[in-house]
Amino acid sequence: MGAERINAVKTSFFGRGAISLLPDELKKRGFRRALIVTDKFLAEQGVVSRVGGVLASAGTEYALFDRVAPNPTVGIVNACIEAAKASGAQVLVAVGGGSAIDTCKAAGIVLSNGGRVEDYEGVEKSVHPGMPVIAVNTTAGTGSEVTCFYIVTDDVRHSKMCMVDANCIVDIAVNDTDFMISMPEGLTASTGMDALTHAIEAAMTWRATPLTDKDAYWAIGVIREYLPRAVRDGTDEEAREMMAYAQYVAGMAFSNAGLGMVHAMAHALGGFYNLPHGVCNAILLPYVLEYNGQFLQAQGRFKKIGKAFGIREEPGMSMVHEVVRAVRALAGEVGIPGRLRELKIVKESDFPALAKLAVADACMDTNIGKARAGDVIQVYRAAM
Repeated sequence: MGAERINAVKTSFFGRGAISLLPDELKKRGFRRALIVTDKFLAEQGVVSRVGGVLASAGTEYALFDRVAPNPTVGIVNACIEAAKASGAQVLVAVGGGSAIDTCKAAGIVLSNGGRVEDYEGVEKSVHPGMPVIAVNTTAGTGSEVTCFYIVTDDVRHSKMCMVDANCIVDIAVNDTDFMISMPEGLTASTGMDALTHAIEAAMTWRATPLTDKDAYWAIGVIREYLPRAVRDGTDEEAREMMAYAQYVAGMAFSNAGLGMVHAMAHALGGFYNLPHGVCNAILLPYVLEYNGQFLQAQGRFKKIGKAFGIREEPGMSMVHEVVRAVRALAGEVGIPGRLRELKIVKESDFPALAKLAVADACMDTNIGKARAGDVIQVYRAAM
């Protein structure tokens, strides 16, 4: 292990009622004009008005941009940029999950650095820190409020661009479980499995360190225990809170250790077919784990993941098999489809094109074992 930089959120407020801590922070930083960035559903449900009231109590005026959509596109980000300019915003306030937060990250980078969204695909492409972003998280899965990653869908190529850039890190993260309690079962399950994938992939990268491992393995165990409870009963306050902690900690792990083949393949699927990211991750995860199980350097990682799942190792046991079984069981317990064919839109004839996108994705670079296009196609086929 050599020298490394650790990326982390600048200020974070956590727990039920944490939004009440935001006004003092706004006053301290002198933010006078903000743009709230969200989707129409949250705007109509009163979530935005609550956040707006908090901003107003700090003397911060705000405008509203409510055009965020799942898998945000370059077009959506460009519209957000124009709204920020028109409003004279000093800070972008994301209200929602990863889509809203990533829209703000992308818009903030362009507002500070110029150029086009597409210019920043890849690793550390910006020069200046993005416009300040406040993330009021309403889901428990993406970890975007604590990572140096953001994802934008290229409208032209129908593919997801993965940006890894310390300059996009959120300035203030608010994880108030009051905003998560009304998440429906399906969204709870898919975002929770997204968080599990973050933790497992962080443990499976060649960049993993003891610092990232402590977060990754802890998150795996917590998600295994509390995700089924959160799905069964959305009002289970303890389950919601522990999932919020776990997805945040998993985000810290992968923000510093990187991700891997699951995310590279899921980005290709999501961009190509406009599919939910968490569902793509959850379906692909066991099949990629089977692929990674062939690498000698992964064997110790599987033992630690198995321990985090509560699997007791016995002589002659294949921990790769047991971990894959445990992941499939958890996904099935929370209602995630087991095969790509169940999504009704994925075509085997598209696998070569999807594999090309996946191999070029920045997340593939940190997978524990080298994967070529032919390997990726075989994994897609196995998952079909």
